[in-house]
Amino acid sequence: MTRFIKITLCLLLMAAGNSYAQQKQATLAGTMKDAATGETLIGATVRVKQLPATGTVTNEYGFYSLSLPLGSYTLVYSLVGFSEKAFEITLSSDQKLDVTLSDQATMLKEVVITADKNDKVSSTQMGAEKLNIKEISTVPVLFGERDPLKILQLLPGIKSSGDGGSGFYVRGGATDQNLILLDEAPVYNASHLLGFFSTFNADAIKDMTVYKGGMPAQYGGRLSSVLDIKMNEGNNQDYEVSGGIGLISAKLNVEGPIQKDKSSFLLSARRTYADVFLKASSEYRDYRLYFYDLNAKLNFSLGEKDRLYVSGYFGKDDMGMGETFGLQWGNATATVRWNHIFNSKLFSNTSLIFSNYDYNVGIQNGGNQFDIFSQIRDYNLKQEFQWFPNNKNTVRFGVNAIHHTITPGEVTPTGTSSINASELQKRFSWENAIFASNSWQVSSNLNLTYGLRLNAFSAMGEGDFYTVTPAGMVTDTLHYDKGQIAKTYLNLEPRLSASYQLGEYASVKASYVRNVQNLHLISNSTASNPTDKWIASNNNIKPEISDQVSLGYYRNLAENRYELSTEVYYKTMQNQIDYRNGANIFSNFDAIETQLLFGKGRAYGSEWQLKKKSGKLTGWISYTLSKTERKIEAINDNLWYNARQDRTHDVALVGIYQLNNKWTLSANWVYYTGNAITFPAGKYQVDGQTAYYYTERNGYRMPDYHRLDLGATMKLRDRKHLKQELAFSLYNAYGRENTYTIEFRDSESVPGKTEAVQTALFKFIPSVSYNFKF
Repeated sequence: MTRFIKITLCLLLMAAGNSYAQQKQATLAGTMKDAATGETLIGATVRVKQLPATGTVTNEYGFYSLSLPLGSYTLVYSLVGFSEKAFEITLSSDQKLDVTLSDQATMLKEVVITADKNDKVSSTQMGAEKLNIKEISTVPVLFGERDPLKILQLLPGIKSSGDGGSGFYVRGGATDQNLILLDEAPVYNASHLLGFFSTFNADAIKDMTVYKGGMPAQYGGRLSSVLDIKMNEGNNQDYEVSGGIGLISAKLNVEGPIQKDKSSFLLSARRTYADVFLKASSEYRDYRLYFYDLNAKLNFSLGEKDRLYVSGYFGKDDMGMGETFGLQWGNATATVRWNHIFNSKLFSNTSLIFSNYDYNVGIQNGGNQFDIFSQIRDYNLKQEFQWFPNNKNTVRFGVNAIHHTITPGEVTPTGTSSINASELQKRFSWENAIFASNSWQVSSNLNLTYGLRLNAFSAMGEGDFYTVTPAGMVTDTLHYDKGQIAKTYLNLEPRLSASYQLGEYASVKASYVRNVQNLHLISNSTASNPTDKWIASNNNIKPEISDQVSLGYYRNLAENRYELSTEVYYKTMQNQIDYRNGANIFSNFDAIETQLLFGKGRAYGSEWQLKKKSGKLTGWISYTLSKTERKIEAINDNLWYNARQDRTHDVALVGIYQLNNKWTLSANWVYYTGNAITFPAGKYQVDGQTAYYYTERNGYRMPDYHRLDLGATMKLRDRKHLKQELAFSLYNAYGRENTYTIEFRDSESVPGKTEAVQTALFKFIPSVSYNFKF
């Protein structure tokens, strides 16, 4: 702790020292907004025409700060998709200049990979991919629903967890090793309908960035990636209504001013209606299969220096078969954020955050009818400061405190039942962190970002904690009262990245990052399921730790029409979790440690992307070559074995062609190596029943996966205030029956023969949707 504080103070003093060395300067600061909607603009560029090497970008709240020697300048403000603006100013003292930019876009807000001046070559951040919701995209996806997470999976280093699924793997990490934030609130299950839709409605999203490496110090809690999603703030100029109607879902978005220029609101709702089609069949009339979600946000300007945001998300899925079986699951989040500008150099954000994920399983078995309930709930306080001491340093520092409550399971009888009510132990914990980082422009070519994060995790009572032997036997039980600390882990997470500009068109970057994860998902499947259970670190389950180094080369080609990027990485992981052979993870969940084994992991690979950014034909080709392994005692003879998410090759090709002002055509093709899986090596008979035995863990492969999707968007004739379009798509255009599961059974026709039965989910899936905005 003492060492961390000393390093942090040195970091801040270094930045301050540079500031005081240049006394005859003044600072220009302000906020950049969209002129049409009043939305703040993230990542907009401010350049000084007379000083080509001097400039800055707006932060996630549209705020910028630029220190310059006293004098007269031409300031140029720009952002991709907006008209550039220039201002002549004379700087004799600190000044405030708020700027609005006019949107060049004329179509509906959709998702596209951006290509602006702040591209991968010039950006100092490594291992980051950005999705911008302001531009148009016609990338075809499942059921015609433009899903940001599906598009994310077409980028290098980010792999789909399976056919149609919204879960994803990043650089060898499992699905639970991705931190997903919606307006700073963690989302623990980002899927609807078992993964065929994600929880994120594109109409409600403003900005989306995923960090695969070199994560800034303000993020923590997961090993592999951070997906930071920010919701729209709402139009504070005019009322707008937009939406869409597809084959199985519909959505509606309403936004407008509460008080023009001062406050606004946003409401965005979505629902599927697959259950309506089920009711048309007598066989499935009693079945339920649908989801709905709601995004809401309020935005208040409390003066020139203060702004208040209140946002929330609520989503629920419902699946069931009459009274026999039912499954409901959903997320709820709420965020209250207060922005305060102390002065032209110091910006503050204070956030109060609530996050809840739960599921309920209803079962009727004979005369027994009961519900099973599970939940994870967080209360979160985050205080962050951004300090701009000069043009060469940007300092971020703050604290974060999260209280976790995990309810693994509660059984409640309903109606007449012989089942008794029961409850697994609730688990309580505090996860606290202090962090600081500095982005330092060492020279016109060299930039450094360095930081530290100190993570303190405490497992708390009330409850029993167990002493478990390496063989999985409980030898002792200790009880802790409410509020007592059973175990605390302290971990330092250093972060360092560097970028070096090789002229105007090329750059190289390197980074090192350590991440710590204290919450772990227990699942027997390769992708997240609603009924998977989260567990926290305790006296037996240690925090997972990863160390990743990466190196990248980036180049713009053909006068910036093309962008080539490649990154290589190597990641080691400590305290990785896997299951004992024959584990029953739900037999004694209070002492789940008896079913788990712990060891280490490694992941390494290279990622390539070639992107065409302009012209009638745009798109990209991405390729990932990677390896992910685990080594855990008592598994696979203590040798390295493939992790479930290991894939050797992963390819995505995306093309978008602007045929004319009316039609836009698109296609994407994906290929990847089949998932690692454990197949039986033999079988034997027990009481006339076939039982299988297994040897090598994840030693086999599912068949390779590939698929072609086609899409077309037709812009309809604009009415007075109405813009509209029809979007057509064909998922899996050549009907490839990609394997979803493989099961083994005895042959009914040939005694003693074992059959492998393959199940495929999708063949051809056409869809059409109508989108509008007025």
